Amino acid sequence: MDPRRRDLLRASLAAGIAASGGLLASRVSLAAPGAGEQRFVLVLLRGALDGLAAVPPVGDPDYARLRGELNLSDAASLPKLEGPFALHPSLQFLAAEWNARRLAVAHAVATPYRDRSHFDAQDVLESGHARPHAVQSGWLNRALAGMPSVRGAGRNAGVALGANIPLVMRGPTEVASWSPGRLPDLEDDTLQRLADLYADDPLLSRRLADALAADAIAEAGSRDDAMRGGASATASSDGGVGAQVQKTARATAEFLVRPDGPRVAVFETTGWDTHANQGSEAGVLALRLRALDAGLRSLREALGPAWDRTAVLVATEFGRTAAVNGTRGTDHGTGAAAFLLGGAVRGGRMVGAWPGLSAAALYQGRDLQPTTDLRSVMKTVLRDHMQVPQRLLEESVFPDSAAAGYLPGLI
Repeated sequence: MDPRRRDLLRASLAAGIAASGGLLASRVSLAAPGAGEQRFVLVLLRGALDGLAAVPPVGDPDYARLRGELNLSDAASLPKLEGPFALHPSLQFLAAEWNARRLAVAHAVATPYRDRSHFDAQDVLESGHARPHAVQSGWLNRALAGMPSVRGAGRNAGVALGANIPLVMRGPTEVASWSPGRLPDLEDDTLQRLADLYADDPLLSRRLADALAADAIAEAGSRDDAMRGGASATASSDGGVGAQVQKTARATAEFLVRPDGPRVAVFETTGWDTHANQGSEAGVLALRLRALDAGLRSLREALGPAWDRTAVLVATEFGRTAAVNGTRGTDHGTGAAAFLLGGAVRGGRMVGAWPGLSAAALYQGRDLQPTTDLRSVMKTVLRDHMQVPQRLLEESVFPDSAAAGYLPGLI
């Protein structure tokens, strides 16, 4: 089937059956058109990224002893940051962004949560509250109401790319979504019959139009990749994770670059729970980091000039233990690392105080001690980049975060 025929049909169906805009359902959440040109992308790393591997403090005197066979001090091509810090060798794109002063790294960060349940920790990370299951909405959804770029956006205030709309984007502002894992393509006559069947049903006709429109937008990047001979390759041994992350990142960019498209996005990746056989310079975690790095590179490439007005926050629910465990991995911890990158970021700097890895400095004798509240990073980006009023941030977006101050000069 000629792809141009399918696109024409999708466009005509979307125009003919939907009186209002919108999109459809998945694992990235995006938000809204309007006057503002700033973009914000939140990348959730589910499973708890080992921050001491992603951003190893190789200059800390206790680092090598604690990490054992996970020690990266002698790794080849170890990108150096400032102070005792470096980046994992798999993060070459992030290293280039650091050198271009478009990457800031927040180390020893955490939400207010101090236990070690993925489920509860992710709830706190996404709800913006200090305790799990306090509310059924997410901080980013609540912040949409205060963004100048979102006013009057209607259902285009947000879109989720993934299997479900994550908690961080659920709430009073209606958002839509798109899923990369969908059924095989339908023949165009089948699509036309569905359109006829749904024509008299306002809800179903709008949903079908939303789905077709979202597919057409998200798949534009894939077709561009095919014409160029494919996106930058990621090792095939990662089980296709790299290709999936790049596809999701490019789909995100396709929505964000549209003049009438969203301005905020969320997507997530999984597989960061490295209890066993984590690896150091190579191994399971190295492959995951390489996939993430390639996905972020794809996002920047696909955003084009819009990257200059974009901030991307990469965050995880908690960190991992400072010492290697008995199965050559790391267990659930506390202090973590987060990345803030993009043309809107004043990068080339580490954010927060470093507590050190001495026995006395570790949290509960086993974890990196948090010194920076992750909500400080989130609040700063929302206020200084997305222009959300500070009063709204303090009263409804992060209502119990008075102790989490703002970080000057980050944007």
